[in-house]
Amino acid sequence: MLKEIRPAIVILLALTAITGLAYPLAMTGLAQVLFPYRAGGSLIERDDKVIGSSLIGQSFTEAKYFHGRPSATTASDPEDASKTIAAPYNASSSMGSNLGPTSKALAGRVERDVAVLKKENPSAQVPVDLVTTSGSGLDPDISPEAALFQVPRVAAARGLPEAQVTALVKHQVEGRSFGMLGEPRVNVLKLNLALDQSGRH
Repeated sequence: MLKEIRPAIVILLALTAITGLAYPLAMTGLAQVLFPYRAGGSLIERDDKVIGSSLIGQSFTEAKYFHGRPSATTASDPEDASKTIAAPYNASSSMGSNLGPTSKALAGRVERDVAVLKKENPSAQVPVDLVTTSGSGLDPDISPEAALFQVPRVAAARGLPEAQVTALVKHQVEGRSFGMLGEPRVNVLKLNLALDQSGRH
């Protein structure tokens, strides 16, 4: 019986060592050498201090900053562990809202958000990504249209000419990956950092 079991055990141990240890270590080492910035989490620093990652969105609520997409992520309620509370861009709880197109709660929230945004920029159509959450709840990017929609509010809050803020947005637009994948986008954290460096706070 041992004769029949031994090959299975040897193969199990060999594959475990190869696929569970050798391969992950080799890929991690290769990534650290070839793509150190990305392998390290695409961290963004300011004044030698890590302030975020270009891969995970952050909640910006002040009028002087560009805002990202709504986030449906949650966290445990510190006062009652059996409940959850809203925690936008909580990286430990990546999730969407799971609300479908017929949900009254979703429709109501979108209507309220559209009404608020319309007050900021009455002459423009509200871009859909400013009122809908992403599947992960962590999306760090918005469309160029969503960034340009916010220019009047940001410019007014900072006392800057709209043309200057518009030019900054256009400079931050990233094209499709490899020229064909995805859509043009603007990283909200990078845009806000560039904004802080270029104008009044």
